[in-house]
Amino acid sequence: MNISAPSSSLSAADPATLAQWISAIALGDQQAYRRLYDATSPKLFAIALRILRDESRSEDVLQDSFVNVWNGAAGYNPSLSAPMTWMVTIVRNRALDYIRRTDHKTVEFDEDLEAVLESDRPTPADLASRGQDSVALQHCLKRLDAGQRQAIAFAYFQGLTHSELATTLKIPIGTVKTWIRRGLEKMRRCLDGVVV
Repeated sequence: MNISAPSSSLSAADPATLAQWISAIALGDQQAYRRLYDATSPKLFAIALRILRDESRSEDVLQDSFVNVWNGAAGYNPSLSAPMTWMVTIVRNRALDYIRRTDHKTVEFDEDLEAVLESDRPTPADLASRGQDSVALQHCLKRLDAGQRQAIAFAYFQGLTHSELATTLKIPIGTVKTWIRRGLEKMRRCLDGVVV
């Protein structure tokens, strides 16, 4: 399945249309695959680029992710996640796998953490996914030290274990545990309205 670089000419379709395309892809519909790619690849490429910070590697990850979409379409369950959430998860996981596999520089989350972690499904770590609570969560995340923010983002938004975090971030496991513990305490105090 050879696909070209992402085109920014099409905007993302609504979730119902994306779900229909994924269902058609499960039956081998190549036109639906092309439509899905055209509608979603710009956003998915941006997510890969944000994690990997390299266009060539991001294109590789995007290509690999869409092969996974083609092969995994039959297993997609719309009652478990929205179509974009499912695809964003595939891209994130592939990008993190690429980092682990190639042992390249670790991911650095900048102040625009929300763009990297953008998802339309709530997670256990998503303390508040709507309105003022979401703004408060982002505000408190941005107040953490870079190491704490990065460890918490990987642990709670990507589901990495302490050992996986130590390997990915190339730091001792004790440091990972300390960053997460202290970061969560700062976030709790921040969300409770205590100055951090």
